[in-house]
Amino acid sequence: MNWTPLHLHTHYSLLDGLSKPSRVAERCSELGYSSCAVTDHGTVSGAVAFTRAMKERDIKPILGCELYLSQHNATIRDKTNRQLSHLVVLAKNLNGWLNLIKIVSRSNDEDVFYFKPRIDLSILEEMNDGNLIAFSGHPGSDLANVLFTNFKKAYNAPSYDEAAAFLKRKWKEECTKLISRYIRIFGKENFFVEIQLIDKDNFPAAELIAECLRDVSRERKTPTVATADSHYPKKEDAVDQRLLVCSALKTTLKKVEDRIRNGEDVGLSCFFKSNNYHIPSIEEMKCLHTEEEMDNSLVIANMCEEYDILSHPMLPKYKCPEDMDEDDYLKFLCRDGWKRVLVTDNKIDTEDKKQLYLDTLLKEFRIIKEAKLAGYFLVVRDIVQFVKNQDWLPGPGRGSAAGSLVSYLIGITKVDPVEFDLIFERFYNAGRNTQDHISLPDVDIDVPSRKREHIIEYIKSKYGKDCVGQMLTFGRLQGRSALKEVLRAHDACSYDEMNNITKRLPQEHEISDQLQEMDKEDRSVIKWALINMGDELKDYCRIDDEGKIVGDYSKLFDQAIRLEGTYKSQGKHAAGVVISSQTLSHVCPMVRETNGVEKIAGMEMEDLEAMGHVKFDILGVSLLDKIMGIRNQLLRGEIE
Repeated sequence: MNWTPLHLHTHYSLLDGLSKPSRVAERCSELGYSSCAVTDHGTVSGAVAFTRAMKERDIKPILGCELYLSQHNATIRDKTNRQLSHLVVLAKNLNGWLNLIKIVSRSNDEDVFYFKPRIDLSILEEMNDGNLIAFSGHPGSDLANVLFTNFKKAYNAPSYDEAAAFLKRKWKEECTKLISRYIRIFGKENFFVEIQLIDKDNFPAAELIAECLRDVSRERKTPTVATADSHYPKKEDAVDQRLLVCSALKTTLKKVEDRIRNGEDVGLSCFFKSNNYHIPSIEEMKCLHTEEEMDNSLVIANMCEEYDILSHPMLPKYKCPEDMDEDDYLKFLCRDGWKRVLVTDNKIDTEDKKQLYLDTLLKEFRIIKEAKLAGYFLVVRDIVQFVKNQDWLPGPGRGSAAGSLVSYLIGITKVDPVEFDLIFERFYNAGRNTQDHISLPDVDIDVPSRKREHIIEYIKSKYGKDCVGQMLTFGRLQGRSALKEVLRAHDACSYDEMNNITKRLPQEHEISDQLQEMDKEDRSVIKWALINMGDELKDYCRIDDEGKIVGDYSKLFDQAIRLEGTYKSQGKHAAGVVISSQTLSHVCPMVRETNGVEKIAGMEMEDLEAMGHVKFDILGVSLLDKIMGIRNQLLRGEIE
């Protein structure tokens, strides 16, 4: 008898899942699992991180999502249609992954998004291309909900018999009908009935649901599969996950415990009553499930191919004039810049200087051509040129990009790297490229803040609005924010005292270099502060001679350290813009911007690049607005 995890959440299920992908992989390796699925709530934003973590441990990653299903037509966006159920889907192959991306993107469209990204079964039936596996039956799925006249009361019932009192008279007929619809949508071979008993001792309705679903499945000859509902790696991690849930519910641990004790309805109460939402061992699972249910998890895992979602950079195609290719056009622009900048400004007035500039240019151009990056420089140059053509003011060149003579000659930067002896390899080091990975240059384009959206609209008009998008970034619990969450959830002190404690910690950016010097597993703002600023924190806790954290607040500091790096929120990246050669929603999940209507590329910068998407940093700088304003006033004679 064997088993593999197919229903699992990471911290990309914000304030619900605790697990970082690396810890999931570590736990799966400890338990001897050869494959594992990720099924975050309504998102696939963690797919790249999960894939990399699993492959590092030689474990097959299975990419999926726990979709939010609207009970009625998802375009009905009001309180009468706010109730959602869940459905787990897994991608069988690369086509299934691309299909899942489209479904997640669709769930974020304005006409169906309502508090959460959601779809309905009609949309799913229309979009499914036959490369997805689905299973339903866990508490919260519509296959479990449909059994009851009031599923919320059934789920909160303190006993099996009290939960059974809410069974519908015709529960079997309704359940059978729903299974038939799922089979019609996914195909008989691609749909399984999910049996989830991992928390049956604390959740009496689970056993009743399992009995009903097993009964119907036997009659319909629909296969059943055993799943857990993993939100953290190990049982002892439950205490940390509860803190995230408190943050989501905007409450404290004591308030939740009091409400549960008083018999009140508490959202997500299962997490506070149990520590069974971990990644279980095979031994734990086989005590709860039949051999067929266990083995079917491997059947599903084997149905899922091992495929690669990572890719070399897919640069947008730049339209060059006069039938030139990108290398030829870049060379043409460099020649023009040579005359316009170097000759006109008398920078090559000796043969030695001329040779130095020529050698530098030829070296850079050779590297750019070998890495097939001419298109990147042309796109950046086009954006900067558009800014100049509007009589707006771009920045002169930020960071290492000033080390490129090509960038200087074609007008991307205004800094001569030869004159100031700047190093091209700081900007782009071809030695970092491997057969599996081609790195991209990183040119930060500074533009006036008030003109940034106009510039992005220009990019959309040039490359296609469906091929251009701004990108996602995640807010993390780190240092001060991690400690504040812990102190708040535990009601550990007053608000003023909380601020007094946390202000003693440095901001992450202030010690970024020092953090990089720490071992990866020990990298923590709080731990660094305890080691290097012990006197500031000694009234609360300290590190003793054995390296342990001791003191009145030691357990709270320990928990905050464990939570550092956990994702807590998402938003729009301040600068990043993705330009793709394909429709973004077909190759990248597009998600709804928090508190906005715009859809943005639903992965972080590094993950998008790993999938082959090319990002450009277009940063709005308010100082440029001010300089432009002063310049315009001078030109109009309003000031002297």
